Amino acid sequence: VLIDRYLRDAIEVDVDALCDGTDVVVAGVLQHIEEAGVHSGDSACTLPPYSLPFETVEEIKRQTALLARGLDVRGLMNVQFAVKEGLVYLIEVNPRASRTVPFVAKAIGTPIAKIAARVMAGEKLADLPEIDLDVRHIAVKEAVFPFARFPGVDPVLSPEMKSTGEVMGIDGDFAMAFLKSQIGAGLLLPTDGTLFVSVKDSDKLVVLPAVRKLVGMGWRVVATGGTADYLAGEGLSVERVNKVAEGRPHIVDAIKDGKIHLIFNTTEGWQSLKDSQSIRASALTAKVPSYTTAAASVAAVEAIEALRDRSLEVRSLQDYYRGSQ
Repeated sequence: VLIDRYLRDAIEVDVDALCDGTDVVVAGVLQHIEEAGVHSGDSACTLPPYSLPFETVEEIKRQTALLARGLDVRGLMNVQFAVKEGLVYLIEVNPRASRTVPFVAKAIGTPIAKIAARVMAGEKLADLPEIDLDVRHIAVKEAVFPFARFPGVDPVLSPEMKSTGEVMGIDGDFAMAFLKSQIGAGLLLPTDGTLFVSVKDSDKLVVLPAVRKLVGMGWRVVATGGTADYLAGEGLSVERVNKVAEGRPHIVDAIKDGKIHLIFNTTEGWQSLKDSQSIRASALTAKVPSYTTAAASVAAVEAIEALRDRSLEVRSLQDYYRGSQ
């Protein structure tokens, strides 16, 4: 009998490591921005982790080293963990390179695939160039989706991988790096306008500080029934808008009319997912930035706040590496 349990609101972590049978080097610890449950290839992620405690990251590295030696890995290994309430859970281990390897290599400035190939050919890590993990910048990987090319496809993130590529945003802090990753993926975040919010009950408390921050920046907020009541109850100025099923004028009309500039829309359950599909589809057509997870919504607000306070910095990739001039 297999008894399974889904970890709600857990943080997923990707780890890429090299092992020669004796020594283990953790090349990258990537914290996913979307919660566990969204396919790892579709989730935005950061290197180094932007919110995990130091002790948790060290525990993840410790477990990775034990796994690499225990599995007698020669070369690259990818491990996926989930972190919830300080506990580290193991999702899966793959004794091979993963799709995150090119991203990690560019983020830390080290050809880890080349080093891994030499290890697989019999060389020792101790005799190869040292991998410097002490980066002083944040690199954010964002997935690129083909939704605009397939009208009618629901652009919601799920356990099935839908992305067709990825981009990297890099800067000295998380907010600006995330902003650059969004621009690279084709999303231009506005610094003012109207926010539409419709989130499931468990996400309301998560997005509340982000919505409050936007209101403080002068944004107008509209929301559907339950979310509007919650935000109003928390003292925020919010305007109620009809769901599509509640009759016109409704939220899809507002999106098509260009009255909405940013969308936070998370769902729970099949009916809720189906009911809000027209919102996501109309946002895609109108090129309105739309976030379908609470964590990404919060990150988007951090990026908007950063963009209002300072201008984008453009530097070459090599300038971010340690010792660069």
